[in-house]
Amino acid sequence: MNDKINPEHYKSSKGLECIDCLEATVEGLVGVEATDTGNIMKYLWRWKKKDGVNDLKKIEWYVKHLIAHVDGDEEKLKTMNEIMLDQQFDELHDED
Repeated sequence: MNDKINPEHYKSSKGLECIDCLEATVEGLVGVEATDTGNIMKYLWRWKKKDGVNDLKKIEWYVKHLIAHVDGDEEKLKTMNEIMLDQQFDELHDED
């Protein structure tokens, strides 16, 4: 497989593939629960091989988002989504 599709940071030394573990982890989950859980698992899987502390911060964001979703805290979700949109907007301007 092409390494751009299947990079080393998604493979383990034990022969496990992140995608296979993700599929098992999110089985039976839908929507935000599946997305957040999958992202938590993905960033947890690769943090040491790819983006270090930035991946750990992403895990933290997705855990907080998942907790707010499960708790039904609409105000917290709205605030978190606004913060994420602001960060994405800033990143777009940084590329200019």
